[in-house]
Amino acid sequence: MHALASVVGMTGGRLYVAVRAADPLSRAGLAALLRAGSPLAVLGEGEEKRADVLVVAAGALNAELAGLLSRTAREVGLPVVLIADDLSPDDLLTVVRYRVMSVVPRRFVSAEVLTRCVTAVAAGGGVMPPDLVGGLLQHVDRLQRDLRETAPAVTGGLTEREVEILRLIADGLDTNEIAEALSYSTRTVKNIMYGITHRLNLRNRPHAVAYAVRAGLI
Repeated sequence: MHALASVVGMTGGRLYVAVRAADPLSRAGLAALLRAGSPLAVLGEGEEKRADVLVVAAGALNAELAGLLSRTAREVGLPVVLIADDLSPDDLLTVVRYRVMSVVPRRFVSAEVLTRCVTAVAAGGGVMPPDLVGGLLQHVDRLQRDLRETAPAVTGGLTEREVEILRLIADGLDTNEIAEALSYSTRTVKNIMYGITHRLNLRNRPHAVAYAVRAGLI
């Protein structure tokens, strides 16, 4: 109750909500539920620019919904409460790009739930089902593991930048010339060379160049 009062005070006593749904009947029902929340005022069609929050009802994420959310984020920039079922972690990753701050499964929709979500979103917060958030975190962790496993290893233990510097050394350039060729400071070149020799237990620059040659890098 305290959080609700603080949000209402921030918006001058009313939160203005724009509604989009697949059909007029769904929109009317959703608007009625929103009006039952005392701090909420539902705007008419085409009044999104006056709104504090956009509430969108959809069956599931598809190309049409993604296009709508993308256009809304680009043209109006409203935070969104999305009412939808069967969102996967991939879908959630997609919709959050379009300022979707709250997701409400259809079976949980009520005046109370919508009021809580709209007021939280208007205050800069978000409301997501715990199972969906848990699935998203697992999905992100899986993506990160896959990326680590499939990303090409740094060849020979050297980065592309390190290989480029060793190639220039092999061509006979000194530190100042390398720095000028790569638009680095001389300190940066020296630090990179120190990193190479220290990390790979190499004695000096010629030894580092020989290492790169044996690895087929230069």
